[in-house]
Amino acid sequence: MSLPHAILTALIEKPSSGLELTRRFDRSIGYFWPSTHQQIYRELGKLEQAGHIRGLPVVRPARGQKKEYEVLPEGRAELAAWVSLAEDPRPVRDPLLLRMRAAAVVGAPGLVGELRRHLALHQAQLAEYLEIERRDFPPERDTQEDRLRRLVLRGGIDLETFWTGWLTDAIDDLEDAGAR
Repeated sequence: MSLPHAILTALIEKPSSGLELTRRFDRSIGYFWPSTHQQIYRELGKLEQAGHIRGLPVVRPARGQKKEYEVLPEGRAELAAWVSLAEDPRPVRDPLLLRMRAAAVVGAPGLVGELRRHLALHQAQLAEYLEIERRDFPPERDTQEDRLRRLVLRGGIDLETFWTGWLTDAIDDLEDAGAR
């Protein structure tokens, strides 16, 4: 149920065409709620059919012109109701952790190499988040909206910091065990 709400959030921030929306997802919401372009376009159709959004009228229709969407009052009310719902945290479901558990029973050839690959990916993501924070959240940006957006980004930074630390420790531990 969260993808429609992510789309409503993005469209309230700025009415957009489907293409613009998918690009914005790739640069922001998609970091913590990834979805494909096809999923976004499919949800736009469902939201429009449900009366939560509408396509904005085109001033001069042209072939291949992008249809822009805006959120209707019903869509804003739906998003506000969803925001106020209580929801329990979801359990961690990470294939790497499951593969490590399986390696404990069937062996682990190449596991350290895979952990190093994951470490590099998390280090790159952490660097990207830190650059976004530096670029988009200077000290003078201190509105309530900016604080909330920065808190979401800080959550991503903290998660990537956790993963880089944990993976570094795991690699060191496995290499130390292999050296003995």
